[in-house]
Amino acid sequence: MAEESSTPYAAYTLYKVDPAWLRLPIEERAVGKEAFAEVIGGWQERMDLRTYSLVGVRPEVDFMLWKLTERYDDLRELTTDLNGTPLAGYLSTPYSYLAATKPSQYFEQKSKRPRRVVPRGAPYLVVYPFVKKREWYSLSMDDRRRAMQEHAAIGSRFVTITNHTTYSFGIDDQEFMTAFECESPSDFLQLMLTLRETEASRYTERDTPIFVGTALELREILDSLDGAAARVEA
Repeated sequence: MAEESSTPYAAYTLYKVDPAWLRLPIEERAVGKEAFAEVIGGWQERMDLRTYSLVGVRPEVDFMLWKLTERYDDLRELTTDLNGTPLAGYLSTPYSYLAATKPSQYFEQKSKRPRRVVPRGAPYLVVYPFVKKREWYSLSMDDRRRAMQEHAAIGSRFVTITNHTTYSFGIDDQEFMTAFECESPSDFLQLMLTLRETEASRYTERDTPIFVGTALELREILDSLDGAAARVEA
């Protein structure tokens, strides 16, 4: 049996707060937010766990957790701890994605060492599930490699964007999870407009929904859910 550390995992969980939570007394909301933030803070000492706000961007989600771990059970245990907080009763998860890392068959030499996702801490993260058309897999490896090398060459010209592609074959509904760290969402817009003209793009089956998260500390995100941050500023 292979050691679990040979397959680092990446997971993205997107949360939506129930409007009923906004009608709770301020003190009760504050207790729930603090308990939730304490759990996240404790887990950030155990795994790479990053928080992003989507408030005002997509109506069906409010914030996102980006989780990177070499231990699969961390994903369950973290959620169990969060479920024990008062805020959890008012949260739903409209979207949740799981992927794992591995060397690319198009660019990297085979190695026994695991490939790892190393975030650089950019201010924005664009995440979406990705599925290729089945016709892609009927192409020869040489044709696929040539198309992907063209795709990557164009992407490398956008120096403010870092791509973290992970693989979901057999462990989630999509084939890939793509995550792009960027300095501005408009940078990513220009990248995608350019990539639409590549050969590999013709074989895209699905690349939605798309989430653009802003990197923020969790307490700041939670305070934005009920407007606490605005009241403090006032």
